[in-house]
This record gives sequence, structure tokens and C-alpha cells, in this order.
Amino acid sequence: MTASRVLVLNSGSSSVKYQLLDMADRSRLASGLVERIGEETSRLVHERISGGTAPDAAGGRREQVGPIADHGAALKAVAAELAADGMGLDSPELAAVGHRVVHGGTRFTRPTVVDDEVLAEIRNLIPLAPLHNPANVTGIEVARALRADVPQVAVFDTAFHSTMPEYAARYAIDAATADAYSIRRYGFHGTSHAYVSRATAELLGRPVEDVNVIVLHLGNGASASAVRGGVCVETSMGLTPLEGLVMGTRSGDLDPAVVLHLARVGGFSVDEIDSLLNKKSGLLGMCGDNDMREVLRRAGEGDEAASLAFAAYVHRLKKYIGAYSAVLGRVDAVTFTAGVGENAHQVRAAALDGLAELGLALDLEANAVRSGEPRLVSAEYARVAVAVVPTDEELEIATQAYALVTR
Repeated sequence: MTASRVLVLNSGSSSVKYQLLDMADRSRLASGLVERIGEETSRLVHERISGGTAPDAAGGRREQVGPIADHGAALKAVAAELAADGMGLDSPELAAVGHRVVHGGTRFTRPTVVDDEVLAEIRNLIPLAPLHNPANVTGIEVARALRADVPQVAVFDTAFHSTMPEYAARYAIDAATADAYSIRRYGFHGTSHAYVSRATAELLGRPVEDVNVIVLHLGNGASASAVRGGVCVETSMGLTPLEGLVMGTRSGDLDPAVVLHLARVGGFSVDEIDSLLNKKSGLLGMCGDNDMREVLRRAGEGDEAASLAFAAYVHRLKKYIGAYSAVLGRVDAVTFTAGVGENAHQVRAAALDGLAELGLALDLEANAVRSGEPRLVSAEYARVAVAVVPTDEELEIATQAYALVTR
């Protein structure tokens, strides 16, 4: 029997998301979430989707609420749920465990099998991603302990953007200082941008090498990328996920002197500024809501703060679409993905309104239709396709991990 299953783990500071996939046919066998780890009200939701050898009574959707002390206990609980469905971590069909790791720095530019040296290097990158990499490390450590004989593969959010030319990745600051503190533009959401840019080419029926696409990953966190022939040449996030588009709680692009002004004039501490820009800005800072559905509802009712926040959000999108059109020279498609990009037709319409000179035009009727399938929503006469492609970061991680361990 050829091992073809990959367990994908996304370990957050107080949560673990997981999916078990069979790469023989790219099907999902199970998925779930453990949240509020370390609290008395920890919650595990598990869903058996297909496969397994357990009777149907053990499958379906199950939920449990109760204290889960730490990530070790969380992963053991996940293993128990999978075992109840006949798909336990002890299965010989498990080929790899794929881990989402947010920051790979300049060293990790492709999926990597984790050994002690690699794990140490990921730990060394914690200063670049203090909120994410520690939890990612914990997930790897626990998974290695549970199944030491199975390859643990780290797939890095930053890797897809490592192909940016140096002039796009560098900030125009003193080079020695930049090198000393690893200050450069890394970009994030890389697995999503990789998956969606490739899926866009498939949707167009063209080889990925022949397609130039602007990908707009719009969720609570949001980023844009310019992808030429399957290779990222520019992206909106930088040293951290704070740079770029207006987001749910993050400011996006900002005059750096704002930070100095807040410190000198407002007396803000570094931690207070960090909290302001990452957690209290964006849509939330402008109108008090970071959920685009609520912002749209309020704007539709004439709420001035929500209308202004929406206008700022869309204005920033237009700027990036225009800028990336210039970077690419020829654009074959603009693709929307993630929660807002896939579901908020108003955002797509507003972002592309007035961009006919760039070859962009929507079929407003097609754009208004909700669907979970990849689709084109551009007008037939448009020179540039407009696509909506649901992202699938778990499948992308599984694909990369499986390719690495079976090549």
C-alpha cells in the first residue's frame, strides 16, 4: 500500500486547524478545529468527510467542549478523533504532516522537511513573526513526538514571494542596517497566492507560464500580488503583514513618520503603537466594525463612518490594481479570493469601477451570483478576465508536502 495521506496542521497561538487529505485523488477525509486552547471552555469540532474504516456512527460532525491544556493535548485529541474514524495517526497510509509556518525569512524559500537544525532556524525567525512562529514551532514539536517516523514538512507563507526581484524586496534604507536586522519585504499569504494564481490559469485554460495575474486575497487580513507566469514579482505585505491594503484591523500602508509622531507627541509606547496599527486600525479603526458584511450593511443605510471606511478600502485596492498593472505590463486576469474577495460582490464591483482603460469590466449579473466554484465574472468584451477563485491553502500545503516526500 502506497502512503498517500497528508495531515495539514495550522497551529495558532490558541488554536489548531487541521485537515486530512488523500493525495491519490486530492480528496478531503476529515477536517476540524481546536480553539480556546488553555481555557476551561476549549472546543474541538471534528468532521469526517469521507473514507475511513470506522462505522458510520463514528463519523459525521462531532463536537466536544472542555479544558484542553496545551497544544500537546490538542493534537492528541485530534489524533483520537481521527482514530475514531479509522484514520488515526498510526496509519501506514500517512505519508507526511504538512505544517503552515508563517515566516521563513530568506533561508526557507521552498517546502522543507523538518529536522533539528531546521526547527532551530524556525525558532530563530521568531522575532520576525512573534505572534505566529512560536505556535507553528509548537505544532511541529508535538507532531514529531506523536509520529516521529513520518516526515514533518514546513510550508512557509513567505516562500512564494521569495522570487521578488531584489529591487522590489528591498526597502530604501541604509543597507548595513537592513542586513543586520533582516529588514526587507517578505510578503505573506503565499500558499493562497500560489494556489489561486495557478487555479486562475487553469480556469482560463492556459499554461500557468503564459498567464500574468493580479491576485487579491481579501479576508480580515488582505494582500495583493503580481504574478508573472506563475512567479511572484511583487506583493503588498512587507516585513510584517501590516503593510499594504486596508484590512479588518490593520492600517496597511502608512507614512512611517506617523509612528514617530505618536511616540514623540502622543507619548505612545512601542507596544501601544503596535496594538493600534495591528489591532485597532483598518476598517475597525475607521468605523468600529472589521466585518465587511457589517460595514456594507451600515454603509447601505447611510452610515457616514462605514461609507468612508468602505471608500478607503476600495481606494487602496484600486491603487494596487493600477500599480501592479504597470509592474506586469500585460495583465491577463485579476482574481479575487478569500472571505471578502469570494463573497462580497460589492467590493469587486467598487474596486473595478472606472478601470475600463485597464481593460477591466464586470458582468454585473454574473458578479452578483454566489458560488463556491471558480468562475469568471468579467464582461465578454473585457480585455482582462476577472475571476473569483476560492482559495484552498490546506490543499496547497498538502500538495507541496506530498510532492516533497514522494519525489
